[in-house]
Amino acid sequence: MNKYLQLFRTGNAVMGAVGVLVACFMAAGTDILSHWTNLLLSVVIVFSFIAGGNSLNDYIDADIDVTAHPERPIPSGRMSRKQAKDIGMFMLALSIMVSLFTFDVACILIVMLAVFMMVSYELYLKQRGFIGNVTIAVMTGMLFLLGGTVVGDVTANIVIASMAMLVSIGREISKDIEDKESDEGDRLTLPMRIGDRNAAIIASVCYIIGPVLSVLPIIWDAYSVLYYAVILADVVFLYCAFIVFSDPRKAQRFAKKAMILGLLSFILGVIPI
Repeated sequence: MNKYLQLFRTGNAVMGAVGVLVACFMAAGTDILSHWTNLLLSVVIVFSFIAGGNSLNDYIDADIDVTAHPERPIPSGRMSRKQAKDIGMFMLALSIMVSLFTFDVACILIVMLAVFMMVSYELYLKQRGFIGNVTIAVMTGMLFLLGGTVVGDVTANIVIASMAMLVSIGREISKDIEDKESDEGDRLTLPMRIGDRNAAIIASVCYIIGPVLSVLPIIWDAYSVLYYAVILADVVFLYCAFIVFSDPRKAQRFAKKAMILGLLSFILGVIPI
């Protein structure tokens, strides 16, 4: 594989770019094409951001990747650590520069904050357990806020952004419980600090509050009846809240499926019927 494509984790970057388009559609509905310029800019912003973050990750984790991912550009000898760092910082800076062309203050601030959080996460917060979990979750939710902002409605996706943040925290904690033994000595995770059961309680609460938020658009009559498919996602999240105590691996896997179901529900909800 081309070393740059591998460094960027191009598949993930493309998925992120598609994700922001979906977020734009959720905010603008069938009027989405009237914002085509900002749609293109948002794709470049998100692709650059994810590519930059992954490049910085390879720079930070170069020693670990010698055994964990020897096929990656740095441990395989196809790229130096300095090159990966420089490329990563350039791509992150590029995402900010492109955001300037939206001429939208909220969009620019979201991107700048996301870049700051990404750099902080890779350099410091990743090894700090729960604060790292929260950072990842907030950046996940910010994707939906960005989608709303670039089509002129910064508040449009607040509910799903909040849901995404909460269930992402639950999923990250579930993974930390599962990986507690392998993380020993490398990270100080929430389960290590407060114990598996207490960590599972926090994850469970996050899995529960997310579905509660999903009811708000129904109360507000914000979407079409197709949005009611979100109930399926809510049921799965509540199941995750229950099984996280006995099987955190299963909980985080089902949470990912529920997130996809929830996303589809929001997409269906903006389709007029």
